[in-house]
Amino acid sequence: MAKRTFQGMNYRELQKANSQTRSQLSKESQTLLKASGLKNTGWDNVIALYQRIQELLDSDRASEDLSLEELFLEVDRIGKKYQTQEEIEEFNQTLAKEVAEIGELVDRQFPDTEPEIIDFSKPKPRR
Repeated sequence: MAKRTFQGMNYRELQKANSQTRSQLSKESQTLLKASGLKNTGWDNVIALYQRIQELLDSDRASEDLSLEELFLEVDRIGKKYQTQEEIEEFNQTLAKEVAEIGELVDRQFPDTEPEIIDFSKPKPRR
């Protein structure tokens, strides 16, 4: 009978890889992994754990590479999956109203009465 392998690793190597790779995950990902209930025993469990660890490791690396703006866009994209079109439109209308109100308050508190003049000409050298 041939030895069973997964991605070129036997059972013990896969268990060891799971243990080593798990320690590279962020604390949040480790907590998620623990909550998922996956165990490092039994072929099917070890393979499932290996795949889940790889997913979490990829997402940890991806989130490190994202800027704050990209993270907000990603959160917005994910959030919109769970909202109906009506809810999205209602939120956008409410947000537009609030932004307009804030703009009006800023204009009232900081009126722009003097025009700003910027001189882009080159200064003449002093002698």
